[in-house]
Amino acid sequence: MSEAAYIPASGLSGKLQRLSARTFARAPLRIKLARPLVSFTFDDFPRSAATTGAALLEARGWAGTYFAAGGFKDQTTHHGAMFDIEDLNRLTANGHEIACHSFSHLDASSSRDSRFLEDVERNAEFFTDAGLDAAQTFAFPYGEATAGLKRALIKRYGALRGVRPGVNRGTADRALLKAVPLDGGLAGLQRAVDAVRDAAREPGWLIFYGHDVQDLPTTWGCTPEFLAAVVEAVEAVNADVLPMNQALARIEGGAA
Repeated sequence: MSEAAYIPASGLSGKLQRLSARTFARAPLRIKLARPLVSFTFDDFPRSAATTGAALLEARGWAGTYFAAGGFKDQTTHHGAMFDIEDLNRLTANGHEIACHSFSHLDASSSRDSRFLEDVERNAEFFTDAGLDAAQTFAFPYGEATAGLKRALIKRYGALRGVRPGVNRGTADRALLKAVPLDGGLAGLQRAVDAVRDAAREPGWLIFYGHDVQDLPTTWGCTPEFLAAVVEAVEAVNADVLPMNQALARIEGGAA
């Protein structure tokens, strides 16, 4: 399975579809925190995220969330070499969360809801075959969602993540949580650091999402130095860092 670089739907239809997904089928999550809460997540996911990315988190005793699309196992995409079973086992042993994408990394905006849900079920079967626990959180590939899929998937997962930038605070939509990208070079690094400062000024749940972590990253990836700088910014504001499933449990439990 090889994935070409993705270009999201543009124009009025694309904007209306995204507005509809944000507006309807909301699942309120009340977030009240005394200090910022941060989750580092990696989509798809490239081996560089499982090795270089994980090492940067583990050096501080942190763990992240890895959204696995089963169809990418042992494959090579524009992100480079993708994860293998050993990566899954090592990440799990080190306390990271293995979470769910769809198996074939489908774009929800251009797939029938029924086909998308079948692909999610196929990914759940992949988790079982790989000896993984059932996923507790889900990320929409490309960040594209529909109201129907939000309604269906929130019954199965504790939280669903999109890619609309921002810090989750107040009453958030657990069926389409906001997230800040780890890409974009120097401008992207400034955006990520600004998000950390935003979360520190008014405590909320800041979710980062990235892809490859390598010296020559793709458009959707970052360098090790980029990720290290974000990690240092998070450490500087004394934020709590947890995988998404643990962060969600803390928020639901009311622990500040």
